[in-house]
This record gives sequence, C-alpha cells and structure tokens, in this order.
Amino acid sequence: MSFFKKIFNKPSKDQELKQQEVHLSLDDAFVHHFINKGGKFLYCISKEEVASNLHQIFLENNWKEVTCIEADLKEYIEENKIASNTEFEKISPFFTTCEHLISDNGDVLFSSNQLSTHKIASLTDNFIVFARTSQLVKNTGQGLTGIKSNFKGNIPTNISAVKNYTLKNDDDNFLNYGNSNSKNLYLLLLEDL
Repeated sequence: MSFFKKIFNKPSKDQELKQQEVHLSLDDAFVHHFINKGGKFLYCISKEEVASNLHQIFLENNWKEVTCIEADLKEYIEENKIASNTEFEKISPFFTTCEHLISDNGDVLFSSNQLSTHKIASLTDNFIVFARTSQLVKNTGQGLTGIKSNFKGNIPTNISAVKNYTLKNDDDNFLNYGNSNSKNLYLLLLEDL
C-alpha cells in the first residue's frame, strides 16, 4: 500500500513550500534584510580592514570630518587622520557602535550608550556603524534581553533602531509621522567569533 501511496499521493502546495523553505544563519539573514533595505555592508576580518574600509567610505563621500563620542573608535579615526568632534552636527557623518544587529529584519539597535540623549531622527542622515558578529541576535526581543543582561542594574535608556537605509523613503505609517529613523548607513562588521 505504501508503494501506491507514494505514487498517487502528491504533496500539497503547502508541503512543497515547507520543503523548499530556506533557513539562513543569523548573519546571512541579517545581511539579506539589511541590504534589501538599502544598507551598505562591509565585512571585515581584521581591525586593519576596518580602518581601510573607513578610509574608503570617507573618500567615496568626500567627507572631511566625523562626529564620534566613543573613545574605543578614536583609534580608527586617528589612523585615517580624519578630523573629529564630539558635538552632534547635522553636516558630519556619525561614527558609532551599536547594541545589536537584528537578524529577522535587518535593523540596527542603539541605546543611550551610543546616542546619548538624542533621538535618531534629530541626528545627521549619515551613519557609519562599527559592529561585531557577536552582536547578531535573532529578533528585537533577544536584543532587548541582551541589553538587560549586559547592563545589569544600569540599563541604558533611549533604546531605538534604524529600520530603513533609504533616505527618500515615504513611510505611510501615521505613527512615524515627523519621526523618520531612515539613515544612509554604512555597516563595518568585524568577524569576532
């Protein structure tokens, strides 16, 4: 009977779709979603490659100055002899780290550790984000849990995400009216696993 069942019982369309479903790793899924949203992704295997890619970003955009408030990133700026300031300006690109990279949707999660008291929408349109592969999480819930466990007792505020990397995007969601988190975003992702 099972022989005839195999011949005459064709799988349904739902079963075929489940069989064809592709399961991407966290990093592959993140990169797929991030690039589809217009993000610019640069994978790096060493700190030297991060510095080199940062230099290329500045050459490509003809930027002469950067805003950076994180001491850990100063070495990359100094190595490239880029003028920097710690005051947020709309004209200078913002070089920062992030809390997490959200694999399910390609979002980049920030907190007051990177943004201080500023809202994403009030900052420059140009972001350069330095992140490590160990910061990849499956979804926003895991990202928030990671923040909670990394900063026990002193949880940062101002947690928000850049969700779109195309500046001219028209968002039809009335809840976002006047508060666009769209940024021209370069991601320098360093392999650390």
